[in-house]
Amino acid sequence: MAGVREADGLICLLTDNIDVGLLDAAEHLRVVSTMAVGYDHIDVAAATERKIIVTNTPGVLTETTADLTFALLLSAARRLPESQRAIRDGHWKSWSPTFLLGHDVYGATLGIVGFGAIGQAVARRARGFDMRVLYNSRTARPELETGLGCTYVAFDELLEQSDFVTVHVPLTPETRHMFDTAAFQRMKTTAIFINTARGSVVVEADLQRALESKSIAAAAIDVAESEPMAEHDPLLQLPNLLVTPHIGSASVRTRARMADMAVDNLLAALDGRPPDHCVNPQVLP
Repeated sequence: MAGVREADGLICLLTDNIDVGLLDAAEHLRVVSTMAVGYDHIDVAAATERKIIVTNTPGVLTETTADLTFALLLSAARRLPESQRAIRDGHWKSWSPTFLLGHDVYGATLGIVGFGAIGQAVARRARGFDMRVLYNSRTARPELETGLGCTYVAFDELLEQSDFVTVHVPLTPETRHMFDTAAFQRMKTTAIFINTARGSVVVEADLQRALESKSIAAAAIDVAESEPMAEHDPLLQLPNLLVTPHIGSASVRTRARMADMAVDNLLAALDGRPPDHCVNPQVLP
C-alpha cells in the first residue's frame, strides 16, 4: 500500500489482491500488469471505473501447464508419490502381484472440463496415449473435434464416463465450487480428478470426503482455495491426493516469457501505446 501511493504502474502476481482499497490508495496509477493469465485477484470493474488499464499474460503458459497436467495424471494413476513413500518408509520388502496397483492411462477415457487453449493442449497429449477424449465447455467446438479426436458431452455425462477428469476453466461465478459432493458422486469410484485451474472451482471439504470415502480413487491438484496451503491442512494427510505448489507455469522459459510480457504490457501502457494483452480495452485511449 505504501509503495503504490506514488506509482504510475504496478506489476503484480496472482497472490496480490488488487482491490478497491489499493486502487484508491494509488492516486497516480495508470496500469496494473499481472504476471499471470488469470486476473480474478484484480477488481477489474473498479480499475475500469478509475480508467486504469489492466493487462495479463495469456497464451505463454499453455503448453507448460498442459505438461504439468499430464504429469499429475500419470503420477496419480501409477501412484508414484505413494511408491516413493513406500520405499522411504521401508515397506518395499519384495515384489508382489498386488503391491501398489495403479490405473492404466493408455486407452482410458479422459474428460476435459473447459476447452480453451490449455484444455485443447491436454487433448493433444492424450492422443499419444490413445485415450478416448470427452470435453465439456460453455460452447461446443465441433471444428476442433476431428483434429483433436474428442467429443462434446454434457457435464454430468462427462463425469459419469471418464476415468480421468481434468479441469481447465477460469474462475467465474458460474465455475466457483462446480466440483462438489454431487459432482464427485457422479464420477466412477475408480476415477482420478486433476485440477490445474483455480482452487476455488472445487469445494475442498467435499473433495476430502470423496477421497476419504473412496467415492473417487485419487486426485492430483496444483491449486488450492487458500494458497499457500497450511502445513496441517487435512487434505495434505490423504495418501490418495497428490499436491503441487501452483507450479503449472513453472518452467524457466515460460516464467521468463511471462515476466517479459508483463513488463512489455506495462511499458506500452505508460508510453500511451495499446498493450498487447489488455483485459479492459474500453479504457484505452
